[in-house]
Amino acid sequence: MSDFWLYIKLGFSHVLDWNAYDHVLFLIVLAIGYTFDNWKRLLLLVTLFTVGHTLSLFLAAYNVISVNSKLVEFLIPVTILVTALFNVFTAKNAFKNGKMGVQYIVTVFFGLIHGLGFSIYFKHVSGGTKILPLLEFALGIEFAQIIIVFIILMISFIAQTFFRFSKRDWIMVISSIVVGIVIPMLIANKIW
Repeated sequence: MSDFWLYIKLGFSHVLDWNAYDHVLFLIVLAIGYTFDNWKRLLLLVTLFTVGHTLSLFLAAYNVISVNSKLVEFLIPVTILVTALFNVFTAKNAFKNGKMGVQYIVTVFFGLIHGLGFSIYFKHVSGGTKILPLLEFALGIEFAQIIIVFIILMISFIAQTFFRFSKRDWIMVISSIVVGIVIPMLIANKIW
């Protein structure tokens, strides 16, 4: 039972680690275009991200895939940048009902990339048995992501309701701030 809480806590702290804030940045740009009215769609996106993250950890733990860690460390900020730029260029017609299938697929793919970034560490802490710790770890990730997304939705609600930001402006400002944070990450992890 103590191992259960160990891996839940590990997954939870993986998302909330201040030294690895890339996960939070991705969640910000993923969630910023949504409101509480769209919580089901957003929860599905968050869960798909966790599925991708967990799948890549599973494949790496069983040595099915092995990826250059320098490449992964570069691709993680690329996924954040792409999502933020998507928000900037589509903020006017933010997240209408069309094109969600593409967003679901891209979110799973980005989850795969983010999971690869943590796979080496996870291999070391999981020991011999990998499936159960991996599922427990994924549960911890999902809990932490839901908390972060709820906070993002609350801040967005306050900004748009009390401070009268238009939804478009709110998406543009927050996504642009994230772009400004991610560019130095890209430069620091360049692969050329």
